[in-house]
Amino acid sequence: MHLYKSQPLKVYNSLKGKKEIFESISEGYVGMYVCGPTVYSNVHLGNCRTFMSFDMIFRYLKHLGYKVRYVRNITDAGHLENDADEGEDKIAKKARLERIEPMEVVQRYTVDFHTILQKFNFLPPSIEPTATGHIIEQIEIIKDIIEKGFAYEINGSVYFDVPKFNESHNYGKLSGRKLEDMISNTRELASQDEKKSPQDFALWKKAETQHIMRWPSPWGDGFPGWHLECTAMSTKYLGETFDIHGGGMDLKFPHHECEIAQAEASNGVSPVKYWMHANMLTMNGKKMAKSTGNNILPEEIFTGNNDILSKAFTPTVVRFFMMQAHYTSILDLSNDALLASEKGYSKLMDAIGAIDAINTSDSSSIDVVSWRQKCYDAMNDDFNSPTLIAHLFEAVKHINTLKEHKATITESDKNLLKATLNAFIFDVLGLENKNVSSADNDKLPDVVSLLIQLRKEARDNKDFATSDKIRDQLAALGIQLKDGKDGTTFSVS
Repeated sequence: MHLYKSQPLKVYNSLKGKKEIFESISEGYVGMYVCGPTVYSNVHLGNCRTFMSFDMIFRYLKHLGYKVRYVRNITDAGHLENDADEGEDKIAKKARLERIEPMEVVQRYTVDFHTILQKFNFLPPSIEPTATGHIIEQIEIIKDIIEKGFAYEINGSVYFDVPKFNESHNYGKLSGRKLEDMISNTRELASQDEKKSPQDFALWKKAETQHIMRWPSPWGDGFPGWHLECTAMSTKYLGETFDIHGGGMDLKFPHHECEIAQAEASNGVSPVKYWMHANMLTMNGKKMAKSTGNNILPEEIFTGNNDILSKAFTPTVVRFFMMQAHYTSILDLSNDALLASEKGYSKLMDAIGAIDAINTSDSSSIDVVSWRQKCYDAMNDDFNSPTLIAHLFEAVKHINTLKEHKATITESDKNLLKATLNAFIFDVLGLENKNVSSADNDKLPDVVSLLIQLRKEARDNKDFATSDKIRDQLAALGIQLKDGKDGTTFSVS
């Protein structure tokens, strides 16, 4: 029997504003769509957190025995600089500034996206469609929405008629906004004059002469609206209604609100049963932003090449850090938080490594079955990874008492304990066992300190060839040196 039949799952549905028992539309099957990146720059660490949350959700659904079709798109056209259908396409702008083809931009940052996610040990989605690969589907949806009276064409652009839609539907039901309030709080802008209402949004935008990303359509050369792309790709691969639609909290309005409107206008049905939204990542108590300098890229964390953290941290330690907060909670990144996560991760891996050597007995003083169910209860409560991790550390305490012969365990309970830890730590949380053994760890600092001293002497003697050789050969072994005003430190990846 599949686990999902004996482990009822609750999820927080943003559309209803409450937790609900999860019941898939088709028994045993789950369709899940998550809004992917717009590939015009290196993937943002905050975006990694969102994708990691849904990777964990994907993993747990699979662990419960569901067959999951997970669709996560790549936006490679149509995402303008703001939500008012103004400005340049983000990818086209990057291409213009760097004087390269837009698809060179797309290729470069799609590769970066995949590389970073692989380092974080993500499972690949079932399907990863691109917006430019689905222009025909988007045009067909626009034609359908126009035919049903919820969109209009003007000057080569097509806009969704929000007030008209709201007469028979509820625009704003996901975000809790009322159209009347939105209208009263809107200032008319000259660039919005061709729209019937400032709340209307673009389904298709006319490509001006200088716009380098363009496709032919019944309304002239242009490019699709950002919101429309997700509607086209999600319904193509998951159907008119599917189980889960995920994304960051910042996408709830207007992006996801517009997706609902487009789907209901075109298909006449609400497209998604459970809307799920992951919260943001801050750093040192402040919003992460390039403009303020309060920003760090994943690779800068892995290499230690930054002025924010005291050392480098491995991808699996960063992943463990992110799993320690509920996906709907704001998570704050800091040096102290990562150091604490590194220590906790090491304790977890040491415990995993110690299980096989534990002697068994005729009876157990530890209730492994009850502990195992507590792990499931945590994940069944809207994927509560921090509570799960607390239970995993209960197991660490049990393992330590068993090592000290202060508790007993049977062979079957030992096997159940090991299997459960492996399932939740590696299969569900997606961690990897890359811990340095404690014996090696005891000797490593002294050995590296000796090499750091030899490197310093070489640099003082202006023997830079030897200095660089020590640094490069340590790096090849996964040991990164970081020079600072207080001396040289190292980290192991």
